[in-house]
Amino acid sequence: MIGADREVDVTDPASLGAALERAAPDAILHLAAMSDVARSWKEPALCYRLNFLGTRSLLRCAAERSPEARILLIGSADQYSPVAGGAAAPTPFDEATPLRPRSPYARTKAAAEALGDAAAREGRDVVRVRAFNHTGAGQADAFVVSSFARQVAAIRAGRQAPVMRVGNLESVRDFLHVEDVLDAYIALLDPAVPADVYNVAGGVATTIQTLLDQLVALADVSPRVETDPDRFRPTDWLVGDASKLRKATGWQPRIPLDAILRELYDDWLERDAE
Repeated sequence: MIGADREVDVTDPASLGAALERAAPDAILHLAAMSDVARSWKEPALCYRLNFLGTRSLLRCAAERSPEARILLIGSADQYSPVAGGAAAPTPFDEATPLRPRSPYARTKAAAEALGDAAAREGRDVVRVRAFNHTGAGQADAFVVSSFARQVAAIRAGRQAPVMRVGNLESVRDFLHVEDVLDAYIALLDPAVPADVYNVAGGVATTIQTLLDQLVALADVSPRVETDPDRFRPTDWLVGDASKLRKATGWQPRIPLDAILRELYDDWLERDAE
């Protein structure tokens, strides 16, 4: 397996083409993107450049340099529009649920998937993925679980006053460990799996309040909880149905939520101590 980071510019055909020439891949896992929704509102042009133009560049270069390679385009559950409400919201979204992207991030991901759909209709081996929330050690604290873990770890270590800054705790999401998500991606690289659209999701509805409560209990702290207006969004619900993926590959998530939270908490204790 060959990885590429910032040394390859996905929006630069020359850079990308040279990388594909060197690697001669049998499969391509396309993860290069702006993934921070809040940042996408601040820098929509950059988000469009990376997420849409980068995908277009990749598909064009791969058609020339690696036409037989299977390509996984990694999209997001945010391509669906979260529905208003909390725990009483409808059944998990499957792949037939209409896409209603709202943020620049979600719109560029939906547009990139449309490019993949067009390539697949032309006979290319392109798999489109809609991944629901996932996390793990090392994740930036721009994301909710990592943000909570960083704060409780800092409070426990005495590096932060016992105050938690949070958004809307009533919203509901579907959380996976990043290793389970990567297992799904690897399973989808198998050329025997039909090239189609797949959700990667756990199907378990978890309130943001639950994350906070479990992390606070884990750290054995009693912070005051304050709502940060910059983080607050209306109550909504976004949970996925991965039945199609399970049927095609046999994939199942293995890592439970309590282990995910323990990993993030321990990671932030270690990172902040350095």
